[in-house]
Amino acid sequence: MESSLASESRAKTVYSRVIQRTLSHGTTTASYYATISVPSTNLLADLCLSFGQRAFIGRVCMDTMSPDYYRDESAASALADTKATISHISKIDPTNALITPIITPRFAPSCSSALMHSLGALHKETNLPVQTHISENKKEIELVKELFPQHESYTHVYDDHGLLGSKTILAHAIHLSEEEVNLIKKREGKISHCPASNSAITSGTAKVRMLLEKGIEIGLGTDMSGGYSPSILEAVRQALLVSRHVAMEGDDNAKLSIEEVLYLSTKGGAKVIGLDDKIGAFGLGMEWDAQLIGLDRVDEPFGRDSGMVDIFGWETWEEKIAKWVFNGDDRNTLAVWVKGRLVHDRKA
Repeated sequence: MESSLASESRAKTVYSRVIQRTLSHGTTTASYYATISVPSTNLLADLCLSFGQRAFIGRVCMDTMSPDYYRDESAASALADTKATISHISKIDPTNALITPIITPRFAPSCSSALMHSLGALHKETNLPVQTHISENKKEIELVKELFPQHESYTHVYDDHGLLGSKTILAHAIHLSEEEVNLIKKREGKISHCPASNSAITSGTAKVRMLLEKGIEIGLGTDMSGGYSPSILEAVRQALLVSRHVAMEGDDNAKLSIEEVLYLSTKGGAKVIGLDDKIGAFGLGMEWDAQLIGLDRVDEPFGRDSGMVDIFGWETWEEKIAKWVFNGDDRNTLAVWVKGRLVHDRKA
């Protein structure tokens, strides 16, 4: 499927629906892994700009351990193609007001050391953000040890190649050692917790409470199509449940509250992408990224396509929020704004 998106007509169909669908779920800002194709990756950037979704666009780099028909020819070609997308985005959005390129080594096993060194140098040169995967499942970690025996750990692979820093987003981070956690903290790396994906493909349960207590910034991700839903609200629900599974292993303190997972989905995510001074909360001088949520009272006619949240009228504010968190969906998202622009209107 991914390789087929080299077709620009197919990519336009798929990407347009992805952007519209995520906006309808209230996702004002997304960080995308596109494909190795420069034209289709550039098209994704164009479409995000057109639809008004703030986006980090990553042209995926992978020059090894990938199918012959879907891999970069070399580390040099991967770097050149990445620079081509960076150049395109600089032309369509010179100030990165809405669209920002993000350096995207798919993950260590699919990247040669030469490629990661070149991307690390590019990160140092441009100060652009980096996104990749880390410690998603145990067999992956074993593979990294086999491929990079000279490095102390999976995290050290990225660090030793200049790819771990304050602008690095690490997806998953489930099976990190204490030494790795400390290194990520030292480098001020960020983590994207993807609970639906981690459960769906039985990767494991991320120890989010422990990571938060270590002072690491964490946001939520959907990780489509490892995850099954484009909704960050679904990721909120699953983060709650995953934290409870961690608690069942003997650490009751691991349980996250509704307030905490909502923070991870808003302010936490903004911190992960380095935009917490602009989005993720309502404050003087911040950009108007917002969604209007509608919750129907039970005295409204039953049968309207208004979702599964029933409000009886006696609920406290906290109870209304909890009902929305556990039973809400895109039917409750009536309108969405990005930088003050109306980008989704359910009634339209």
